[in-house]
Amino acid sequence: MTPAYAADPSPAELRAQAQEVFKPLPSTVPSVKDNRITPEKIALGKALFFDTRVSASGVFSCNSCHNLATGGDDNLETSIGHGWQKGPRNSPTVFNSVFNAAQFWDGRAEDLKAQAKGPVQAGVEMANTPGQVIATLKSMPQYIEWFEAAFPGEADPVTFDNFAKAIEAFEATLITPAPFDAFLNGDDDAITVEAKQGMQLFIDKGCASCHGGINIGGEGYYPFGLVEKPGADVLPENDKGRFAVTNTADDSYVFRAAPLRNIALTAPYFHSGKVWDLKQAVAIMGTAQLGEALNDKDVDLIVAFLDTLTGKAPEVTYPILPAETSTTPKPVATIIPAN
Repeated sequence: MTPAYAADPSPAELRAQAQEVFKPLPSTVPSVKDNRITPEKIALGKALFFDTRVSASGVFSCNSCHNLATGGDDNLETSIGHGWQKGPRNSPTVFNSVFNAAQFWDGRAEDLKAQAKGPVQAGVEMANTPGQVIATLKSMPQYIEWFEAAFPGEADPVTFDNFAKAIEAFEATLITPAPFDAFLNGDDDAITVEAKQGMQLFIDKGCASCHGGINIGGEGYYPFGLVEKPGADVLPENDKGRFAVTNTADDSYVFRAAPLRNIALTAPYFHSGKVWDLKQAVAIMGTAQLGEALNDKDVDLIVAFLDTLTGKAPEVTYPILPAETSTTPKPVATIIPAN
């Protein structure tokens, strides 16, 4: 019997199906809630994104864990932070993160503004305080000028809230249009026959029920191990995911569905960062979430589809940052004990 994926799916029919569950990226920078995006705010946010001095040690910046040169993450199992401590979860990509319903694997930050404040204050990441961040920024006249330009009319624009808003504005520009978007927008030849077959499988087998929308995921929360719970080598027993946010038993081992744009660039996979091969990750999702052992051909075709989600990263020129002054706080290496 000839497999269903042997023929080239009708582009028009496949596109119609795809448009019911997916959405292409917008052609302009998306707006964000309560934070009007301006060129001045973007420029300030870019400087802050790359500035290691917002960390207590002066070693880590946002770009350390969300490296724009390596798919928007750090390609580590879990990130390394202050005092070379190892973080608890894999670092998600910053590319297209503006389209996620919430931030972090457990969704504890409602938007990128809230997310930007978290790592700065986490003892295992940047280990800093809002007050020290603002003291650092105010010690450099150029930063004060940039904040005044980005937040005109404010009596004291150099605040921790505005720090987060500027980073959010910059991160909202980090979108990566891909061949997948060209196909959704009407280009039949933007992706290969194999990728079209893989997209058909992705939809038909139910992958798109969790990984849909504009970011091919990132919009809902689901148990990892919906059908069959993975072993502790993939799903650590001491990380119960969203349960820590809601304290609801039903949220044990529940995580935000991973957004799949640029997934081919962001190994290792899952919140644990334990799986380095994309084909293996797809196979695990088949058994854990669908209750199906995907055959090698199915896995190859689904990966061919996922490859079409690799987009063109925006060109980002490394910013020249303001120079320290005699009042700029000095780096510290003290590790704050966990509560």
